[in-house]
Amino acid sequence: MSQIQDPLFQPWQLGSLTLPNRIVMPPMTRSRASQPGDVPNPLMAEYYAQRASAGLIISEGTWIAPMGKGYAWTPGLCSPEQIAGWRQVTDAVHQADGRIFAQLWHVGRLSHTSLLGGQSPVSSSPIQAEGVKVFVAGDDGAPGFVQASMPRALSIEDIQAVVAEYRLAARHALEAGFDGVELHAANGYLVNQFIDSHANQRTDAYGGSLENRLRFLGEVTQALIEGTGDAGRVGIRLAPLTTLNGCVDADPETTYLEAARQLGIAGVAYIHIAEADWEDAPLMPTAFKQRLRQLFPGTMIYAGQYTAERARTAIEEGWADLIGFGRPFVANPDLPARLRQGAPLNQPDRETLFGGGAHGLTDYPTLD
Repeated sequence: MSQIQDPLFQPWQLGSLTLPNRIVMPPMTRSRASQPGDVPNPLMAEYYAQRASAGLIISEGTWIAPMGKGYAWTPGLCSPEQIAGWRQVTDAVHQADGRIFAQLWHVGRLSHTSLLGGQSPVSSSPIQAEGVKVFVAGDDGAPGFVQASMPRALSIEDIQAVVAEYRLAARHALEAGFDGVELHAANGYLVNQFIDSHANQRTDAYGGSLENRLRFLGEVTQALIEGTGDAGRVGIRLAPLTTLNGCVDADPETTYLEAARQLGIAGVAYIHIAEADWEDAPLMPTAFKQRLRQLFPGTMIYAGQYTAERARTAIEEGWADLIGFGRPFVANPDLPARLRQGAPLNQPDRETLFGGGAHGLTDYPTLD
């Protein structure tokens, strides 16, 4: 298939950005921020710049405030040092002719007291994510996994404070040179803990009815639009069927179709759907995807073990505009060139996914 005919290599307009192809590098935690302070560093700048041929890069999850942190060595976006560190990253990506959004992250209950200065995590409701492990640095500095701590429920005043933290994080993202921001509202993290019915047992304006469970999503989305000054700089990541980290909804199609409708009214640039991608995971029906397309007028991104051929089919069928390739981008900094040529792909080293140095981050070979 020639590049002229290949749907993966057609340009796409995303807000004010013209993307040269439909290939997205989705957010992937790599846990390599510098210590102390969880500061983005030159190694991270090299990693992202190597992958700047993607139509769009979405950064690894970046916590908006200290209480939003859930894993060791993940970067933040609130201190002056973190903002300056991210500026090194965005400058490197832009110098390589790339485009990059910051994924704004608050993990909610998926954290541990050792990561939060001894404080309990927060959530929509005081429900522990039983059996869910989070990545921490032990007393000896070695990495390990521990059970997520019991959370406390956010008060109404707490909720408004978190919304304000999101607004400020969006401003920090622009200060750091990002082209836009993506709200992480998927995979069982804080926003998801309000949306999904089994994680939200509130009886106030933020719980119970679908309208109430979507209220926090709507308020945070509006805060990001205000923080960036442009709805075209805002995307939202959702995971309707993943059931990750203990978040399950009783009627996900109804819930997420309504979420898409509301996000369309808000005018955000895109919805990024994280499909379940583990063995025996529930398939997301094509009819569901087509209904999302009908309700949301913006760009639709899908990610979840897509091959080049599955990606081309999704775009040709019209329910997807852009496709995220996660693990392939870990091991293939020149992934678009490989997909265009049908070249073999390097396989990622699972032992180096989280933590460490350059090995397994910036030393994968390119076609050249």
